[in-house]
Amino acid sequence: MDSHADKQPPTVSRSYAEGRLARAFVTALHHADPATRARAGARADGWRRVLAGMAAGTLHIGSRTPARDLPAWVTPEVLHGGFATGEARAAGPLLPYEAEAARRAGVPEDRGALFAHSLTEEGLADLWALLDSTCYEVTVPEEAALLTVAWLVRAGESAAALELVREISPFAAVLRFTPRQTGSPAPDTEAVHRRTVGEVGAALAARRPNRAVETQREALGVWRPFEDELLAHWLETAGPGHRVLDREPGSGWHARGAALLDRYRQLAREHTLCGRHRDPKGNPGILRGALEETTAGRPLDARRRGLLRHAVASMIRKRGLPGSDRHTAVRSAQAAMAALPSHRDIAHLVAHRLAGLPQDTGAADVTPLVAPVTEAEERGSGLPVGTAVPPAIRRAVVSARSAPLATLVELGVVPSAEVMAELVPQLVAAETAAAHRDAPLRALAAANYRAFRNRRSLLLLHLEGQVRHEELPWVSAVTPQRTADTRVRASAHTTLRRLAEVAVDGFPGTLLPNPLVRELGVLARRTDLDAPLVEELAADIFMGTFSRKFQAAAGVAGELLGGGSLYERYYGIDYAAVRALAEAEAESRPGRTATAAPDFAELCRVRAGASDFGGPRENGTVIEQAQILTTHNLATLVHRVGIAPATGWSGLARRCFVTVGRLTERAQREARPLGTVKDAAYAWRQMLFHLSLCDEAAAADTIAWAEEAAVRLPAPAAARLAPALAGLRLVADGGAFGDDGTADDGRARRLTGWSVTGGHWLSDESAGGQA
Repeated sequence: MDSHADKQPPTVSRSYAEGRLARAFVTALHHADPATRARAGARADGWRRVLAGMAAGTLHIGSRTPARDLPAWVTPEVLHGGFATGEARAAGPLLPYEAEAARRAGVPEDRGALFAHSLTEEGLADLWALLDSTCYEVTVPEEAALLTVAWLVRAGESAAALELVREISPFAAVLRFTPRQTGSPAPDTEAVHRRTVGEVGAALAARRPNRAVETQREALGVWRPFEDELLAHWLETAGPGHRVLDREPGSGWHARGAALLDRYRQLAREHTLCGRHRDPKGNPGILRGALEETTAGRPLDARRRGLLRHAVASMIRKRGLPGSDRHTAVRSAQAAMAALPSHRDIAHLVAHRLAGLPQDTGAADVTPLVAPVTEAEERGSGLPVGTAVPPAIRRAVVSARSAPLATLVELGVVPSAEVMAELVPQLVAAETAAAHRDAPLRALAAANYRAFRNRRSLLLLHLEGQVRHEELPWVSAVTPQRTADTRVRASAHTTLRRLAEVAVDGFPGTLLPNPLVRELGVLARRTDLDAPLVEELAADIFMGTFSRKFQAAAGVAGELLGGGSLYERYYGIDYAAVRALAEAEAESRPGRTATAAPDFAELCRVRAGASDFGGPRENGTVIEQAQILTTHNLATLVHRVGIAPATGWSGLARRCFVTVGRLTERAQREARPLGTVKDAAYAWRQMLFHLSLCDEAAAADTIAWAEEAAVRLPAPAAARLAPALAGLRLVADGGAFGDDGTADDGRARRLTGWSVTGGHWLSDESAGGQA
């Protein structure tokens, strides 16, 4: 093995945890919102546990079993960055539903007693009833354990049930194995939703008034009419040309002025949002101050008289005389605006509509939920009939829409691949559970899988893998009940292809996020496909090598793109050599399954021009070369899974270029643009992949379209993209880059995202030719 792979691997430093602790402490100390302070305080406690465990040696950050006394299957409490606190998520104080279950059973309120009761005849009968009704939810996987025991007992699998009880019973007094009952059966898993009806309803019900909007409402509805009264009062003293103080006011003028001032003081006590009326230098303040002097019997000096006349003239000039057509039109429009219902009141009305629906699922039809206010609702809420639901509230309600994933992507409810990754487990859970013939077991398996996918990933070193769903003892106990017939495998393949097409078609130019890759990997393992899918690696903890699936994925890319494709020629890849490397390594380890692929890692290092592994920049360039060689899953999804996005390859290439242009433009405005530059390079790479799948004519048309589209970009972005486009044209016309990624004339450059120098020519003139 090359000496580069023999370097001492990185270890996890305390500095990251210390920085997070400091950030959480400052937020807990100073944030204005009490709830935010409380959450930050809880995070600070977690980071203190992390640091204490690291110091005591009871926590091993970087291991898949970070807590000394907890097996891998226990769901850990994990903080930002994958740091485990050493606590289990199913531990902690007894929850209210557990206490209620203990009272119903007549046992002490502790988990050990509840666990023991569940294994009695009465307890098993209760669990069987729950299984059949599906009126339960699983929030952490441990809550599915006793339900699985009950299913095994009823199915006659006593040995498997006893073995499962033996494995989990040492933690019976600590972990929450008791399921929680719900008022309704488990939701249908054919459709997905981003938020539940209950979540949206609670958010709308808790909506507070918008201070800026309510301040404007007070100004238009209270203070503008009062200013008009002040102005009209002073105009009673006006002579020709509306010059105030040119004639004596009529009888009762001073008394009415004093009443106006009394009412001002009452209004100021009752309406406290606006402060403009208190400004003595503003026109209303000048009129009011002069009136206070006059009603107090103090004559106005020449300066004050001049200020008063100027203020009156200014107010008339701006809106017209009170009662005039111009003035009336302005004040009528302002009064109508002030009378508009508040968004808070409309939100509360919509929350009331949502309250009548099942709370733990989405809504199949949101149209009646966002309809204008009805006559019946007007009587109950006071909102005018026909009042429209504002766009912001409509968007909140639509987020609870339950529909096929592709529909939610099309509607914009799912705006990114990251959000899609949050929803996919709902579908994969159903597909995973479909392998079970028994309906109650299918429902339990789906609920358990959804809970498992809420498990946060650990920070791992040494090529260790995250705990898989099938490693949970209660999952492995029912694995023999799964059927592996052709129908199940075909269904998994169909779901895999459909989800991958939605992701690639819906979000071109972005990397598939790791959570989504993991879900697709679960489905791939349910099929007969040899479909290696790889995650994005973090440069700061890169170990200097890759797992074997990276090399396998590069081999799949070679099968699809080898033989002189645009992609292969642009990036200077010899895919025949890449495939030979994988075959040679397999032959050198007969009968063994190697974890690492050191020769593939060395190939990536050489291609990156990195002198060594270790620093984030060097590691980043090496990881990027692995992404280039593997196409970061695109080749596997096309060549092995068989995706065929509806947009077509040319359409996807064009949309990728639009993303490149947008990101290049953004990079010009950012103080630290390198993250945006990397994203632009990812989109550029996907564009090249899609172009390589086009026929020759479609590829040529698309490249010409991109060159024309670049001209329409802002000049700085177009100038920065010009070398990349020149490089694309160079390779498309049969040319090639030099070893440094540039053409002989220096105009064309190969666009990659990472640079060992730290700068980048796409955003930084000082970076020169480094890419």
